Amino acid sequence: MKDGELDSVDKKILYYLQRDARGVSSRDIGEELGLSPSTIRTRLNKLEESGIVRGYYIDIDYDLAGYPLYTKIICTAPVPERDMLANHARDIHGVTAVREIMTGKRNIYVNAIGQSHDDLNRIAGEIDELGLDIVDEQLIRDEYVCPYHGFLEPGDVESADTNDAEHDAESSVDINTDAK
Repeated sequence: MKDGELDSVDKKILYYLQRDARGVSSRDIGEELGLSPSTIRTRLNKLEESGIVRGYYIDIDYDLAGYPLYTKIICTAPVPERDMLANHARDIHGVTAVREIMTGKRNIYVNAIGQSHDDLNRIAGEIDELGLDIVDEQLIRDEYVCPYHGFLEPGDVESADTNDAEHDAESSVDINTDAK
């Protein structure tokens, strides 16, 4: 990696980490790319040190965790205060993510969870008290995350899609049990 420019190997490492950062090992990625695990670890360390890889996060099903209400609260903040208000919104109990938007009046999106409508009303009240103007609220049914295929070269897409299908099949649980 030179001055933040990613080569095709770094991009493929990022792709495989986005697919399943917890379940994929340096050995697994190395096998896919024809490289040694130590080469993958060295490159990953450089991606982390450069700040390109900022962390590893889990994907939580909040409904199954006891928080059936998931909302996106869309706000407007004065541009000079946008960064400060976005950071303060992260401190509100129940907020899971804050996205700062660079254009338009709807320039802060707040994701929040709750067990009841009272939870969501409290969160909205605290957001309002910060000085954010709430312009819309959306109750989210589900959210799907996927790896960015742009990290792959055109010829790599078919093999990655095949591997994704195989990975999904390996990860699924067979609930069809025949009792005899």
